This record gives sequence, structure tokens and C-alpha cells, in this order.
Amino acid sequence: MTVTDPAAVLRRRFSGQVLRPAEPGYDEARQVFNAVIDRHPAVIARPADTADVVAAVDLARDHDLVVAVRCGGHSVAGLGTCDDGMLIDLRGLKTISVDPGARTARAGGGVLWGEFDAATQAHGLHTPGGRVTTTGIGGFTTGGGYGWTSCKHGLACDNLLSAEVVLADGRVVRASEHEHADLFWGIRGGGGNFGIVTEFEFRLHALGPTVLAGLAMFPVERAPEVLRGWRDRADAAPDELATACVVLTAPPEPFVPEDLRGKRVLGMAALYVGDADRGVEAVRPLKDLGPVVDGIAPMPYTAFQAALDPLAPPGLRSYWRGEYMRELGDDAIDAFLAHAVGLTALGAPLSEMVVFRIGQAVAAVPDGATAFSHRDARYLFHPICVWADRSDDARMTAAGRAFAAAMRPFGTGASYLNFTPEPDRVRGAYGDEKYARLVALKNIYDPANLFRLNQNIRPGHPAAVG
Repeated sequence: MTVTDPAAVLRRRFSGQVLRPAEPGYDEARQVFNAVIDRHPAVIARPADTADVVAAVDLARDHDLVVAVRCGGHSVAGLGTCDDGMLIDLRGLKTISVDPGARTARAGGGVLWGEFDAATQAHGLHTPGGRVTTTGIGGFTTGGGYGWTSCKHGLACDNLLSAEVVLADGRVVRASEHEHADLFWGIRGGGGNFGIVTEFEFRLHALGPTVLAGLAMFPVERAPEVLRGWRDRADAAPDELATACVVLTAPPEPFVPEDLRGKRVLGMAALYVGDADRGVEAVRPLKDLGPVVDGIAPMPYTAFQAALDPLAPPGLRSYWRGEYMRELGDDAIDAFLAHAVGLTALGAPLSEMVVFRIGQAVAAVPDGATAFSHRDARYLFHPICVWADRSDDARMTAAGRAFAAAMRPFGTGASYLNFTPEPDRVRGAYGDEKYARLVALKNIYDPANLFRLNQNIRPGHPAAVG
């Protein structure tokens, strides 16, 4: 059968919204976070429930439509949309149910981290989540999920207890340590390769609602000295202390001294994952570095989670990388600063060049426990190139790639796929042994590679697409 109008076919079995080009809401629905990505699906399916997701998957499979899956739309590589195929937009799956006694929460596949945090913080609970509130829980969690509190509680995927998954053949299964355990292993770090997660069940941890957190700033001239001091203190810090350094453009805000506004500065973020009063001594060594702006103070956890939102608005153009580093030596610091200061000077004031201290509780999870890999890395290098004018696309992308190339001698050679647009980095993100295991899972759960608009693990099957 030839489908000339997949939207009309889907509407007959769908309780959610179905959109096609030129219809009201279509252009808004096809937009994603990174404005470099400008794609036009043939049909956008916005499910109201799991049954709708099944209907969309069945139609796409039966009529050979390319499938893209969107939650928050934050994939810098544009994996949450497509040309000509079907976009399954999960943003209607918004249910959140918190069980404070059991310290668990269930959330629909279209929930954003800001929504999840608001629901769980009402009970003084949380799980490690995205550092920008508009990030979707779906791709973030299935790709691993580094959050600010990962230093103490591990990745988002380490706190996943179960997941409802729509498979390529239309079946709906619950994956956990006790049911479909192989699939559960794979979706914790293997991304969207094996199905569409329509509900996540997370383990929760006590935190907040008030935490000791914030951002400090230093003149960029002091950056070589401060970054070395930060590294030494971060390496010696307890697991409860999350921290990162970033070269950025100081915003024109009242809390920033007038002589620094609009200029490049070194920022230092910190969060104590525990009681705010007990965090004072843990944070003191960072404050002793002498920032000219010290915004590290008691604040709501939800406010800290939203602190980066103004620096990451949707609708701008982006190129990111996520590269692992086992350590942050003096040579790596010098290379980082030389390129970071120059890159933020390219007429793109919202660009940020970040180094996160990682490892800690992430490294405490056995490497074989999940598909996610490279847990022994102690730092994550994360250049975020952001600009507004499409005429700058080639220049800014080239600058981001050159920065990554300059840092490559100090990296492990592996990348964090949630921040990585290049598809040729996939095998290295897992290593040969894990990659082979993931291919075997793909052969079981998606042998035709229906779910291929992701950091794709291609099935070892001659008939597979992609």
C-alpha cells in the first residue's frame, strides 16, 4: 500500500494531535533548540498517551517512514527532528507522580527537567537532572545524564528504576533489573536506539529546597592562576561538592561590577549536595581563590537549576562538543584558556567554554552495570559555541572543531554523546566490547533500524536501514 497522506491515516487511530506542513502549529512544532537545524517532517505526531505512540510507530514502520523522536528538542545534532519522515513529539506526555515515602517518581516521556524538579522539590527530593530546565528527561537520561548532583548520586541513568518502552514492533514493555533486564542495561547509556521511552521511574534523593550554590567570577587575567587553584581544590573536594569552571562573557547585570560587564571572565560554579550549612566549609577553599563576584550563597535548588537558562535560550545557533579528560594538567589548562578566550571573542557573547569536574559518584558505579561508559574520566571539556547569524555558521563551527582538536592531546579520545554531533564517535563512546553487546541488543529489539535518528548503533543485519 502506498501512503500519500500519512497524517490522514494516523488521525483515524490517534487521540493526540497530528500536524502536517502548512497547518497551524506545524512550524512551531518542528522547531528545535539549535536553530542551525531546519527540517520539515512530512507529519508530526503529538501523542496524548502510550497508545498513540504505538499507533505512530506502527504507521511509520509499516510504511517505511523515517522516525525522529523529540522530548525537549535539545539535541545539538538535530536528532529530534527529520526531513520528510515522521516526528513523534512526546511533549504531551507530561504526567509526574511522586511517592515521597518510597522516594521514587514516575514521569512521562515528554517531561522537562524544570517540571520534574518543581514536582520533586515540593517534597524536598530530586534526582540528578539537566542543567538547563528546558532539557527533556528522555534523551538526557537514555544518553547517560550528567547533572550537578551526579558528583554525589551518579548519572540520571544510574537512578533509573524502570522504564516503559514502545518497541519497533509496537509492543509495550516495562524494562527494569527484573524485567527485560538486557533492554534496561541498553537504554541506560545506549540512547534511543532500542525504542521510545514513554515513562521513566526514578530513584529520588533528599536535597533542598535550599542549597548552597551559585556562580563566582574572576577577571580573565587571573584565569591561569585561578584555574590551577580550582583544579587542585576540586580534586581534593568531597563528593558532595559539584563544581565547574567556564570562560564566558559577563552579563550586564547589577551584581557584576561595571568594569567587567560585557567582558570575558572566568566563572566558577559550585553546588554542595547536602545541607547548606554543612556546605560552608566544603565551599570555602573555592571562595578563598578571591572572586570579584561571589554569588555562591544559599538559594533554592530550583533557582540554581535554572541559573544557566538565560545563557542557553532556544532559537540560537549552536555547535557543542563533549570530550573526556582523565586529568587537567597545567598544559591542558593553558591550551584551554588560549582557545576559550579567543573563541568567546568571536562576536558570540553567549558562547561558553566549560570544564566540569566529574568522576566521583559516577566512577563508583561498575563500568559493566550499564551501557554508559568511560566512568573513570575526571573532567569533561564542553565548548558551547552559540551565535545568531546564519552567515557565521561555518566560522563558528570551524572554531569549535579547532578548539576540540587543540584539546585532543589531553583527552581520552572518547566523547560524551549527549553533547556530540559527530556520528563517527559512537563506537569509541562505548569501546569494542560494549559496542558489540549493544549491536546484539539492536538485533533483538530493532533489527530493521527503525530508530536510527540518534547516535546510531547499527544492527548487524544485512537488511537493516541506515
